[in-house]
Amino acid sequence: MKIVTWNVNSIKARGDHVARYLEEAAPDILCLQELKCVDDAFPRERFEDMGYQVVTHGQKTYNGVAMLSKLPLEDITRGLEGDETDEQARYLEAVVSVDGGVVRVASIYLPNGNPAPGPKYDYKLGWMQRLQARAEELLTYEEPLVLAGDYNVIQSADDCYNDKLWAEDALFLPQTRAAFQSFANLGFTDAVRNTHAAPHLYTFWDYQRGAWQKDHGIRIDHLMLSCQAADKLKACGIDKHTRGWERPSDHVPVWIELDF
Repeated sequence: MKIVTWNVNSIKARGDHVARYLEEAAPDILCLQELKCVDDAFPRERFEDMGYQVVTHGQKTYNGVAMLSKLPLEDITRGLEGDETDEQARYLEAVVSVDGGVVRVASIYLPNGNPAPGPKYDYKLGWMQRLQARAEELLTYEEPLVLAGDYNVIQSADDCYNDKLWAEDALFLPQTRAAFQSFANLGFTDAVRNTHAAPHLYTFWDYQRGAWQKDHGIRIDHLMLSCQAADKLKACGIDKHTRGWERPSDHVPVWIELDF
């Protein structure tokens, strides 16, 4: 089973890229983030015609997450519990049946949090606490679990080209990394770090200052695996070449293959 996460930075602008990638990579499940559209505006039929079930949790202009799956999506959850006032579309969870059981997958678009300190950073940290609470609950199910998405967290200095430049950024502040580590310490495996020992593997390159051409990137897109999913991990990779496509997203797909 191949599962991919990709922040497409507007499905309207990148619909052709998603279709091209589906044909090229043929994932079983594609988790998308930053759709920037409401559910009714998502080009559902285009991807359904390619053999994918489409589930979305959209929002006008901002945010938005989706899943495209060759397998039926069941037990669908939109949004995180814990804050009834939160209207931002950042979390989508579903279950697929496989031989011998199920796999639970979530598409996550964690808040950026800048400027920090401030209310946006407080929201980021609160959202991370709610994600951890949901993860704790899901781990009790003792099933393969993949929490995939744009976490907007630079986990370590090895995950950016120059950590000094990110020292005051919400993505790299000590509180951010501590919150992410607390979440990871629940028993999650970082798929990329588990399969690739080399530092400076990136999933995002800014559109400014020639970041792509200079390889001034950061790694903020993660596939976090429960122990049951990590036991099934066969391969993991970053499809960096998509950043070189015409009018690309500033993020690239990250994928895993599980032995089902």
